[in-house]
Amino acid sequence: MNSHDLSIVYNGTIIEEDELTIGELCQACDTNTEWIICLVEESIIEPHGNEIHSWRFSSASLVRALSAFRLHRDLGINIAGIALVLDLREEIENLQTQISLMGVNGNGHKLVSK
Repeated sequence: MNSHDLSIVYNGTIIEEDELTIGELCQACDTNTEWIICLVEESIIEPHGNEIHSWRFSSASLVRALSAFRLHRDLGINIAGIALVLDLREEIENLQTQISLMGVNGNGHKLVSK
């Protein structure tokens, strides 16, 4: 994966499922290794691999790491708070999907298909 690919991913369009090294993830998030290790320790992102030097991160980890970085930078939220915010946001998205699949609108009324 080259820097052009990271730029595309950083802007929100995931075009491939290549895994990123810790260095590539740091570059994409404009952060350092210590920050990424903190995210792993708090289970905010999960690497594939047992040793730090062999860690690989999915595009989903990139999205979560970027969100974590913005929450910390923009709102001053600490690592534990970031984990909570991201988990709650994911749960809300899952519930919204379930509601959508059930055919219920925002007012609790069943949608009628014609």
